[in-house]
Amino acid sequence: MVLFAAMLTSGVGTLGGLGGAIMLVPLLVLGGMTPAEVAPLGLLSVVVASSAAARRQMQEHTTNHRLGVVTETASTAGAVAGALVAGAISEQALTITLAVVAMLAAVAGGRRKGMRWRPDDAAPQSAVGEWIGSMNGAYSLDGKVVPYRVRRIGSGLAAMVVSGVVTGISGVGGGFIKTPASSEIMHAPVKVAASTTTFSIGITAAAALLVKIMNGKLDVSLGAAVVVGSFVGGLIGSRVQARMSPVRVRKFLSVLLIVIAAILVTRVV
Repeated sequence: MVLFAAMLTSGVGTLGGLGGAIMLVPLLVLGGMTPAEVAPLGLLSVVVASSAAARRQMQEHTTNHRLGVVTETASTAGAVAGALVAGAISEQALTITLAVVAMLAAVAGGRRKGMRWRPDDAAPQSAVGEWIGSMNGAYSLDGKVVPYRVRRIGSGLAAMVVSGVVTGISGVGGGFIKTPASSEIMHAPVKVAASTTTFSIGITAAAALLVKIMNGKLDVSLGAAVVVGSFVGGLIGSRVQARMSPVRVRKFLSVLLIVIAAILVTRVV
């Protein structure tokens, strides 16, 4: 059960750039495991899926590492603040807030039609990738080059701080906030937003997982099943993402966010 759940949630999480832990953790808790047992497994799934997806996403030039590092810095600052005030907010109130945030992100992405960034016939293939000295870049779509420019950086970083606060308070990865924020606020293409978030949350999860391992919180046998499932899921998710059009990825992301909101609501009803 754990292996299959890890494969499914990691594949879906990688495709949408949300991280599979937001779905894996509730599923395993509903299956009878305790939150203390599940938390390190969720972190492990994010680390493994991120590593599995990295090669494909780097080949596709959809990961913007500069954008990822900048947004992750803001998110980390928020996580520290969230951890400091974690006891001041009830779990029920927090869960409802997360569900509302997921629904708002789904609406923001779902109502937009078409593509924001179009292929530029004049752009050479050498332009594909991250542009040195900025958070802008280009990616390849159906053999054509699609340049993009990151905008509203201040507003985007504010959203990243919020995602960090959510992580610090609840222990749930903030990918379901980061990817929509990168796409809808900062205007990064949805494929770039998803790949970059997959990269950045993997780093955060690795640091938290190390602490769990040092404290003996990780069940080795269950962890092995999660590693296998998450690795396969990460590979499949990244391959499917590479073949889907940006419009379909955005629609899938919106549907996935609605599902996450529903899962969160069931935890408090």
